[in-house]
Amino acid sequence: MNKTVTLGGGCFWCTEAVYAMIKGVISVTPGYMDGQVENPSYREVCTGTTGHNEVIQIVFDSDQIQLKDIIDIFWTAHDPTTLNRQGADKGTQYRSGIYYHEDGDLEAIMESKEQVGDPLWDQSIVTEIKKATTFYPAEQYHHDYYARNSFAGYCQIVINPKLAKVRKQFADKLK
Repeated sequence: MNKTVTLGGGCFWCTEAVYAMIKGVISVTPGYMDGQVENPSYREVCTGTTGHNEVIQIVFDSDQIQLKDIIDIFWTAHDPTTLNRQGADKGTQYRSGIYYHEDGDLEAIMESKEQVGDPLWDQSIVTEIKKATTFYPAEQYHHDYYARNSFAGYCQIVINPKLAKVRKQFADKLK
């Protein structure tokens, strides 16, 4: 059965690249969620004034991978202890967030946080966890960014270490 979850883990190029390599993930779409402006542009979201978060919307086959596994990977793929920041990216648009689509999903999310997230980090997790709001897909040039630009400096310095960490810790979940 296909299910959906939306995640904000800083720059959506990074998180899209992580989940694109996970078994059972059908699609990963970068976009924006949880703001006050309809159909925001990347330029608008980057100002930090729209309230939106850079996110990825994941559609996955729950017969191949469970939501808890998706969230377990999330805690490892970014730093959920930094408020409104991931690495050099600063602002509310880079906040850590889990946006669930079905009320029953909250239990799996909280279980993952308690079993994997909290023990993994020395500092408190600041990830917002709440019901998904309207999702706006990002402009097409953001889609499959890493796949098209893997040799770019940002990809080499920022994304590759995240991918290596996930490959090492979740080798059994890779396509």
